[in-house]
Amino acid sequence: MISGAQRRVLDPEQDAAALKALTHPLRIRLLGLLRQDGPATASELAVRTGESSASTSYHLRVLAKYAFVAEAEHRDGRERRWQAVHSVTSWSNKAMEASPDSRAYVSLSRRAQIEHLEASLVRHEADLADGRLGQEWLEPSGISDLMPRLTPESLTELWEALDRKLEELTARDAGDPRATQVVLLTAGLPLAPAPHGPGAEPDLAAVAEADAESAS
Repeated sequence: MISGAQRRVLDPEQDAAALKALTHPLRIRLLGLLRQDGPATASELAVRTGESSASTSYHLRVLAKYAFVAEAEHRDGRERRWQAVHSVTSWSNKAMEASPDSRAYVSLSRRAQIEHLEASLVRHEADLADGRLGQEWLEPSGISDLMPRLTPESLTELWEALDRKLEELTARDAGDPRATQVVLLTAGLPLAPAPHGPGAEPDLAAVAEADAESAS
């Protein structure tokens, strides 16, 4: 599980400048790539993002200024290698409502996570198809979109239970050579009751259910 030393907790008051710096799609992407795949040079990241080396180098320096990344051990003396300082960035949603910049960062970060899920799905399917992942991963892999009805207290309890279980399993698998990186994105997004009447948006769940019935 993620220890305190591996977690960067952002405070919208104390970290206002860092938050503003991080509210940039490419910087979020660079930080995510370093966390997922390990240290890299600006040139390597440029290839993976389709950006120029000058652009990735500049944005990496900005991330370093606010202690999101730092120089890693170099393979040679010609180009800097960068690594993520922390494994996870977290915050209090309530505290982040305090300013437009912090709210913008939360929104941007969530959308970046959705993009990461889509990219991870493409990579996962290719890894299975090309034999880079064994067939033992086929059955446990997947995405679900459950829609339970919960109270705020129950949703909080669910997050806490997930954290405890993930900590337990991560510790258990730490020494197992079969363990591999798993992209685990979770979401708990309460929705207000759907409006009804002329001009109301369709109930997506009901539409999906109707489509499933018509296809059966």
